[in-house]
Amino acid sequence: MTKKVLLLLALMLIASPMIFAQEAANPADTNAVAQAHAQWLAISAGFAMAIASSLCGLAQGKAIASAVEGMARNPGAAKAIQLAMLIGLAFIESLALYTLLIVFVKVK
Repeated sequence: MTKKVLLLLALMLIASPMIFAQEAANPADTNAVAQAHAQWLAISAGFAMAIASSLCGLAQGKAIASAVEGMARNPGAAKAIQLAMLIGLAFIESLALYTLLIVFVKVK
């Protein structure tokens, strides 16, 4: 059984270049493809920014709620909790900023 699986795997690896071979692109088609690519790039960048912003908002809300609850339970540790919360919020916000940076770099 193992020899048959290995033989099948070897045949697939040998045949894969022939299966995925493509013809040369027509120069007239490349301009239309580039325009369609640019349109989809802008749309997907917008979706990426929307997803990153919404998840950052949810994470920040959860972090603030937990920090406020911790401060209410132990007022003596409020300073340490507040410092940890601010550092955590900076890390959470960096996700949205990195996504925005990638959007600006990729979408010209």
